[in-house]
Amino acid sequence: MTTYVTQVVSKLRKVIYVAVGTTGLLFVQLTQAQEARYQVKTIAFYNVENLFDIIDDSLKFDESRTPDGKDRWTRRKYDDKIEKISFTIAQIGRNITQTSPDIIGLCEIENESVLLDLIKSNHLREYNYGIIHTESPDIRGIDVAFLYKKSCFIPQQFESHPLKLISESGEREYTRDQLLVTGRLDSEKIHFIINHWPSRRGGEIKSAPKRAKAAKLNRKLIDSLINLNISAKIITMGDFNDDPNSRSIQKVLNTGGHLKRLKEHQLFNPMYTMFKAGFGSLAYRDKWNLFDQIILTPAFLKDDETFYTFWKAGIFNSDYLISREGRYKGYPFRSYANGNYTGGYSDHFPVYIYLIKKAP
Repeated sequence: MTTYVTQVVSKLRKVIYVAVGTTGLLFVQLTQAQEARYQVKTIAFYNVENLFDIIDDSLKFDESRTPDGKDRWTRRKYDDKIEKISFTIAQIGRNITQTSPDIIGLCEIENESVLLDLIKSNHLREYNYGIIHTESPDIRGIDVAFLYKKSCFIPQQFESHPLKLISESGEREYTRDQLLVTGRLDSEKIHFIINHWPSRRGGEIKSAPKRAKAAKLNRKLIDSLINLNISAKIITMGDFNDDPNSRSIQKVLNTGGHLKRLKEHQLFNPMYTMFKAGFGSLAYRDKWNLFDQIILTPAFLKDDETFYTFWKAGIFNSDYLISREGRYKGYPFRSYANGNYTGGYSDHFPVYIYLIKKAP
């Protein structure tokens, strides 16, 4: 289903109220009389917190996520996790579009099997999602992945780019690849990079060089695409394990968070202002972080509304995704805490952006 909004100047920034119609159209009351219709696409990213199947893979350290393992990861728990994650995905952006996201980046998934279970679930089956996934060499056995609605996105090519890290002892440290997907969103060429940068294990400062290297790889991929087309539309998204004001994001990746102050060659990070306002996608020791981000090239900020342009970004933190009691009250309602299954969703909130363009 294609979703439209009726709007006037400044991309819905002057909306008084929105009423949802039954035909897939959104009727918007505006502050000015002149109106236009816009198509809306939701692009989302979700760290789903260790979505493993229950089978012991001899090539991965996944023994704890088996029925006899430390986590007692049973079929019942797995099915419950699939149910909750798929329901959450289906709700992202729905208040505006009346449908599920068109593009979804995921991390902390074990393999293609769990992705198939996700898209075949009751909540997502009707949307006919496609899957792009490659096995990465991560020591924990977790990967990134890309889901897309076949009705609006046609993939043309994809490639995993390994992040090569060397430990102090000179040994290779295996982590997640960066997945680059190129395709056409309603005939418009767009590149997506799905990330899950090295964690802060061992401390933020000590682990920072690893994320700096991840940022260099990401920037190299972006620059290689821009060198081919200076107006390339690129979205890099993921769990960066750093905040929008961290050096890896601001300096190495070279991002800016203010539209009117964006410098030449900078990427636009719409999550920056949310983070500065105190919002986050995960919490640790009473501090909010916004590791989950969606960052865009300036090509999405142009005034030509016959193509997809950036409208706005958000953190999807509905009430049911928030812990209501205990040690993690107010935090994302995670599926495991203190070694016990909680029946929650994930220790991260999803994030999303809307792209819009004038309807024909």
